[in-house]
Amino acid sequence: MEEKTARHNEMNRRDFLKIVGISTAAAGLNACSPRRAAEETDNGVAGTPAGEMTCRQFPPSPDKVSILGYGCMRWPTLPAPGGDGNVIDQEEVNRLVDYAIAHGVNYFDTAPVYVQGWSETSTGIALSRHPRDKYFIATKMSNFSDPDFGESVRMYRNSMKNLRTDYIDYYLLHSLGSQGARSFQTRFLDNGLLDFLVKEREAGRIRHLGWSFHGTKDEFDRILSYHETVHWDFIQIQLNYSDWKYATGRNVNADYLYAKIAERRIPMVIMEPLLGGRLAKLPEHVFTRLKARKPEASVASWAFRFAATPPMVLTVLSGMTYMEHLQDNIRTYSPLVPLTEEEKRFLLDTAALMREYPTVPCNDCQYCMPCPYGIDIPGVLLHYNKCVNEGNISQSRLDENYAEARRAFLVGYDRSVPKLRQASHCIGCAQCNPHCPQSIDIPKELQRIDRYVEQLKQDTL
Repeated sequence: MEEKTARHNEMNRRDFLKIVGISTAAAGLNACSPRRAAEETDNGVAGTPAGEMTCRQFPPSPDKVSILGYGCMRWPTLPAPGGDGNVIDQEEVNRLVDYAIAHGVNYFDTAPVYVQGWSETSTGIALSRHPRDKYFIATKMSNFSDPDFGESVRMYRNSMKNLRTDYIDYYLLHSLGSQGARSFQTRFLDNGLLDFLVKEREAGRIRHLGWSFHGTKDEFDRILSYHETVHWDFIQIQLNYSDWKYATGRNVNADYLYAKIAERRIPMVIMEPLLGGRLAKLPEHVFTRLKARKPEASVASWAFRFAATPPMVLTVLSGMTYMEHLQDNIRTYSPLVPLTEEEKRFLLDTAALMREYPTVPCNDCQYCMPCPYGIDIPGVLLHYNKCVNEGNISQSRLDENYAEARRAFLVGYDRSVPKLRQASHCIGCAQCNPHCPQSIDIPKELQRIDRYVEQLKQDTL
């Protein structure tokens, strides 16, 4: 068994090319939006695609799903909550949703726990302004800490109420295998909840039933094996050109996940195509490497093309907070130009090169928040990553750029993270660790960064 697992885990480049090189026609490529003129300008941004949004269809399902899916975990927020307590900027969400639907995006992914519990409500408000047959709703059973059957059913029904719908197109068992969450057995089997959801699918109130995954290989294999009795309609996994061979923490390499699911011909929804934005904020020489290869394309577009090229991918989720991100992704996928075999090799080589840079694998998911001691955990980690990528991390005063790097790190740190929310206030309680889907030892990283900050402060030049 160990030998078989090792063979899967060490899938070589030829295996990768074989899997993703299958004709994309097999996945049922279609177009999802009206053709638009190449010279047209939207919101002052030139370069609207001349083609149509690519979509995928996997019979017997009639759904033609846009290859770009809208992740609703990062909706724009207000400086202060509205009168009803909603922290989301509803006017801006409406504008983003309207633009997305007008350009062929029809898959919207949310969950009861996103954006301090307000994502479903805001997503429902925005989508309900459009005909129900123009979009697909995906939401989740987020019963991480309380697997009680009654409470879970209430969460499920409340999702429909918040989303202003009487059926869910794509319903997921949320974040199976996550460190700190109750087990699949406890959350869905022992309490009879999975049986209930299967019956809801039979009744048509759930159209497609699947799950999202953050965990170990053994956990993944066990849950996948239930396909023989439950029939999973789709599975959501983390996949990008960095995680294909080099997944971090407890996460499983994406090549293994993709191959095992593809063997069963189950469509896949892709999360974290940009690794929480890290594949759009690359070290300078890696950034230059990609731009030199394709100057007119954004570095993010490379990651989105990688994620969408495998033929069993149904849609690729992106948490697009800003209009310019939405527009760039629409350009990438209108239509999708699948990667060539040589481009795939180029990106895998890029991923290997990136491993030389010691960034923290924080995806800014905010699951670790709020910290009981007020620390802005994502803010600290993302500032550190930004400085690594920009070359502003230096350990030796003998480096000729040490003074400049030292100043850039300290000034940027104080500007991006208030002093009372910096790493120095971490006491190591580790309450955050069980919530991190990337399995980061957060107190260890915060204390390491704090030691580095103190070293910089003590140095006099």
